[in-house]
Amino acid sequence: MIHLTEKKKVTIMIAIMIAMFFSAINQTIIGVAMPRIIAKLGGIDYYTWAITIYLLTTAVATILVGKLSDIYGRKPFILAGIGLFILGSFLSGLSTNIFQLITFRGITGFGAGVITSTAFTAIGDLYLPRERARWTGLMSGVFGISSVLGPLIGGYIVDHLDWHWVFWVFLPLGVFAFIMIAVLFPKVPRREGETIDYFGSLFLTVTIVSLLLTFSLAGEGPGKYAWTSWEIASLIGLTIVGLGAFIFTESKVKSPVLPLSLFKNDIVTMSNIIGFLLGAGMMGVMIYAPFFIQGVKGISPSGSGFIMMPMSIVMVFATAFAGQLMTKIGKYKGLLIFGLLMTTIGIFLLYFITIDTPISLIILYLCIVGIGLGASMPVISLSVQNAVPLRQLGVASASSQLFRSLGSTIGIGVLGTVMSSRMATRMTEVFASDSQTGQLNIPTEQAKQFGELMNPEVLLDQPKLEQIQKAMPADMLPFAESVIRNVRDVFNDALTSTFLVGSIIMLVAVIVAVFLRSIPLVSEKDYQQQQPKETE
Repeated sequence: MIHLTEKKKVTIMIAIMIAMFFSAINQTIIGVAMPRIIAKLGGIDYYTWAITIYLLTTAVATILVGKLSDIYGRKPFILAGIGLFILGSFLSGLSTNIFQLITFRGITGFGAGVITSTAFTAIGDLYLPRERARWTGLMSGVFGISSVLGPLIGGYIVDHLDWHWVFWVFLPLGVFAFIMIAVLFPKVPRREGETIDYFGSLFLTVTIVSLLLTFSLAGEGPGKYAWTSWEIASLIGLTIVGLGAFIFTESKVKSPVLPLSLFKNDIVTMSNIIGFLLGAGMMGVMIYAPFFIQGVKGISPSGSGFIMMPMSIVMVFATAFAGQLMTKIGKYKGLLIFGLLMTTIGIFLLYFITIDTPISLIILYLCIVGIGLGASMPVISLSVQNAVPLRQLGVASASSQLFRSLGSTIGIGVLGTVMSSRMATRMTEVFASDSQTGQLNIPTEQAKQFGELMNPEVLLDQPKLEQIQKAMPADMLPFAESVIRNVRDVFNDALTSTFLVGSIIMLVAVIVAVFLRSIPLVSEKDYQQQQPKETE
């Protein structure tokens, strides 16, 4: 596909970007809406599972499709991915409880993994690394644009319409993207001599799922198990057995689903480690910043979307600049270190925000994070693609997406545990005092209302919170306001703890990036010069 005319390449890229936008906007539109959705469906203790299952199935789909698309071409898989995403989104909107939502988000995640893996690999099919940098930046910019529009639209829907429309509003765009890919994307013949690695795929899936379940289920709270419990020990054991079986299988088969030789390339290995750490560290901001804005600051989902918007806009410009700069100079390491360092600083500053912090200062910190993410995210996948031959492009790109998804999922598990543990400790400390207990001689009819106020979940549903306060007798309102303030303080402390842990993870990513070996990006001119040597 590298030899297609530039006009044909651009047309194909437009179709790919529409498909990517459909996937991305349906992810970002849910971010600010999720707190309200969880408040409606109930189950704040299972909130992270709605995200974890999405990332888990995304991770599995990404790596499995990577090798298969190398054999059969990208087109059938990106079409299948769009179809699964449409189905999962439609069913998510029909959910009546948190467990149905978790299940249907799993289907959506599988579709998203297929779309993302094949879309980014398709850029490599069309362009060589130095020219690819510009398009990689633009593709990352699609995520940025969706990050701008998604929160605004999601916030408006849950404030003024029924929350179900968060999942349905962009389904027509999915149908349009399906048609565009079906018509414009060229079909390539199957690569001869390649076989499907069924056992490797099975063992890799077992390893990924058991590993992610370990970090998702371990911890404190409802649905969680202690690290020393037999449930977690069994999952760890299954992870080790699955990994051992996978390594043994991959060393024997002719066409491994994830070639072990890929990791002998130090650039691929180091880049994937950085991607893993970036995925884990950034989740504190992506997930818990909207929680802070809505739960602690008491701002509506629509307002939350506006507050998150500047970060997304800055990210778009930083991503575009990064792509153009890499295309111009042919280097990427300095840009990667700069981006990771800015992300680390921004997340660390968020650790110090409180209920009294001005919104303008929170926006400034988020913009620093946006600059860092915009500068670093396009570099990681590009550095991996630049370090491997074209025949390994699909599986190499898939490995990059896999490690970032693993990092995001494990990061959610770790940060979720940090938040839950800190919240449980602080709630016990705050409400164990006489001033917040039955010593207040609260009438029986108000006891239930005070019980609801002591649940942090109510902070995420402003209409319900206002309804409870209005139903309170005037003499009880000062006590109610005191309880709400204390719960906000607890929520504040728990959420900012995740920012501290996230910044530490990002600092480790910066240190690893310093040791990344960098090679110049291959250009069209370099490729033409190498052609005679490859055919000899």
